[in-house]
Amino acid sequence: MKNMINWFEIAVDDFDRAKTFYESVFQFKMETNVILGYKMGYFSADEGKVSGAIVQGDGYKPSVHGAVVYLNCQPDLSLQLSRVESAGGQILVPKTKISDDLGYFAFVIDTEGNKVAFHSMA
Repeated sequence: MKNMINWFEIAVDDFDRAKTFYESVFQFKMETNVILGYKMGYFSADEGKVSGAIVQGDGYKPSVHGAVVYLNCQPDLSLQLSRVESAGGQILVPKTKISDDLGYFAFVIDTEGNKVAFHSMA
């Protein structure tokens, strides 16, 4: 079976604030673009791998309700989690062990009010 996820989008109200948050937490620079009137900032990804974007535009409303995106924080999500609050976000659920086979997760609220999850094996 193929990977069921091929793209994700995280809604934002204040594009620059959200871009700064994700760049600060993940320590990379987002490429940006406007497509069909929607402002987008792209998460980094290896060629052919799943990725996504932050998106500002009509119909995009940040929320803590609904689907949750798990962002890859290998090898240990503690590093990214340590940057959340200084970047303007909030830790909702601290690093929590799922199991030996599935690793760890944490839930955070980004600067826009979205609930997102971090995941790592350590």
